[in-house]
Amino acid sequence: MARFREMGIAPATRHGQNFLIDLNLQQIIVDAAELTDDDVVLEIGTGTGALTARLAKQAAAVVTVEIDGHLFELASEELIDFPNVTMLRQDALKNKNTYDARVMEAIGERLAEAPGRRLKLAANLPYNIATPVLSNLLSCEHVPHTMVATIQKELADRIVAQPWSKDYGALSAWMQCQAKTEIVRIMPPSVFWPPPKVESAIVRITVDPDRRAAVGDLKFFHQFVRAIFLHRRKFLRANVVSALKKHLTKDQVDEILTEMEFPPDARTEQLDVPTLLRLTDLVRAQAPDWQL
Repeated sequence: MARFREMGIAPATRHGQNFLIDLNLQQIIVDAAELTDDDVVLEIGTGTGALTARLAKQAAAVVTVEIDGHLFELASEELIDFPNVTMLRQDALKNKNTYDARVMEAIGERLAEAPGRRLKLAANLPYNIATPVLSNLLSCEHVPHTMVATIQKELADRIVAQPWSKDYGALSAWMQCQAKTEIVRIMPPSVFWPPPKVESAIVRITVDPDRRAAVGDLKFFHQFVRAIFLHRRKFLRANVVSALKKHLTKDQVDEILTEMEFPPDARTEQLDVPTLLRLTDLVRAQAPDWQL
């Protein structure tokens, strides 16, 4: 904080900046990432560069992205002795559904520097972009091996939620269809500066190639699950009919639900990932051109 005062820098709320000031918790992020010299780390939100330096000491390379010009300048001074760090001053996202191509290009260059390298995300994520950062990386050309991030506890609860719980939804299914998800640590507001108004959590998402392969068409699954979870507490039939109204008749939807042996009062929120995968496969067979 003293360094911030020296440079006349204040946290920018528009960028969701809450700096993790507990050094022990920074180390927990690094430890949870289980870094090796084969790993290329993506960090979104360089901040002061303190976490970046810890990551760079253990990984083959770090690609770190910072949108704030003042912080980029500050971190550049802190990281000058780390040649394995690539710093990008920009937004990591092109839009809410897509990473910026320059970020993917920088990652690709670092991955190509040696055989056997793998991508990991490790970051104290700005809360206002945490959801698209995590969910979109699973759709990128460079699929991560793991993602370890500090996020709002509310978001962490949604990522690890199980069917019938209040937090279970499309994001839960999207993450869990491809990865093992877990909460590593819950943190109070006091470990951040400025302190947020909510609790936070360190979450670890470990991608399982077998799970990803079982999904088949990831884009179709992602869009279909988002569509039927728009009103997750409604009856499943109503949600599927609404999502597919321009592609399938109600009778065709009923045939699919009957084949799945769903009762009339089945609700979207009760469907686990394997069941969602089977339902998606049947829908895609009937409406292969459907999209949200």
